[in-house]
Amino acid sequence: MLTLPAFEAACEAVKKVTQETGLIYSKYFSDHTGNKIYFKPENMQLTGAYKLRGAYYTIGTLTEEERQRGLITASAGNHAQGVAYAAQCYGVKAVIVMPTTTPLIKVERTKAYGAEVVLYGDVYDQACEKAYELAAEHGYTFIHPFDDLRVATGQGTIAMEVIQDLPLVDYILVPIGGGGLATGVSTLAKMLKNNIKVIGVEPSGAACMKASLENGKVTTVSPVNTIADGTAVQTPGTKIFPYIQKNLDGIITVDDEELVVAFLDMVENHKMIVENSGLLTVAALKHLDVKGKKVVSILSGGNMDVITMSSVVQNGLIARDRIFTISVLLPDKPGELVRVSQVIADKRGNVIKLDHNQFFSTNRSAAVELKITLEAFGTEHKKEIIQALEEAGYKPKQIRPNL
Repeated sequence: MLTLPAFEAACEAVKKVTQETGLIYSKYFSDHTGNKIYFKPENMQLTGAYKLRGAYYTIGTLTEEERQRGLITASAGNHAQGVAYAAQCYGVKAVIVMPTTTPLIKVERTKAYGAEVVLYGDVYDQACEKAYELAAEHGYTFIHPFDDLRVATGQGTIAMEVIQDLPLVDYILVPIGGGGLATGVSTLAKMLKNNIKVIGVEPSGAACMKASLENGKVTTVSPVNTIADGTAVQTPGTKIFPYIQKNLDGIITVDDEELVVAFLDMVENHKMIVENSGLLTVAALKHLDVKGKKVVSILSGGNMDVITMSSVVQNGLIARDRIFTISVLLPDKPGELVRVSQVIADKRGNVIKLDHNQFFSTNRSAAVELKITLEAFGTEHKKEIIQALEEAGYKPKQIRPNL
């Protein structure tokens, strides 16, 4: 059972390993949503995510014999680091099974905390099956990343901190993968203040909790396909599901494209790196159909590798029309490139890439193709540049940028 005394004990325990992540008010998102938006930046934790809370509290409740057998878990990364760090604190062995698709930064940091890492399967669920096999084979103590009431209790300590910082909070948005965080936060929030609304947020490509709530039973979604690797779970937890049914006030699903834009918003407006799963609650803000409310979005983690980050930034700039590519046809004669460049310069467009193809047509005197990749201030500026080219006698065609 998830009880208030257990939550209170967990709150005291996690103080030993967590950093204070006070709420951050967001003027940018408040202005854009009509609500007062606050962020709970769990991406600032030592291990880069909230998962340390549940891992440390759970390991602390084990017997010495259970700890000395060695610990094992399966994780797409953040729970892995939480267990590895907590095991290091207790001086015991930890084996972590991670999907082969786990970002390199999460694998390396897990190893850096002294854990043995086994890469197996394409998704979390396959890695979890392997972890159970190894636990049975070697006698390890299994620490489930979400379907464990002790783990959920540790994660729920976030709700205590949110309410202490913002007693009049109206809504708490929580990312959902398997449901451990949502279970802990929603259950404790309702215990402390029943009128708080707790909304879960899932990637639309891995919405197993939404499907489960709609079906009234734990439901597997397969395949899962999302850039939010930390929440790419096929089946939610069975032990925690009754608590979700009782305490969660709704589910919002978010498309991957929305996460890309949310990443750019957080970098530019808050100078914060938040991983795709942590951005779920940021992207969900525009789907929340309320006004004038105090809303807390939990940023669950910030462990994103540089290659993924680069790709997300580029795609975010494209989605915001900050970078775009057009194709125009020009007569193959001196001065035409200068003429096009002048039109763009007059509208303050910044050329970042050119591709001049003289072999576009067999009749070179009639037309050659010029592909221009430009940087703009946004959609309206892009339209101004395209209109100026049209007025200059060109017929620009917008195409997908190839950076």
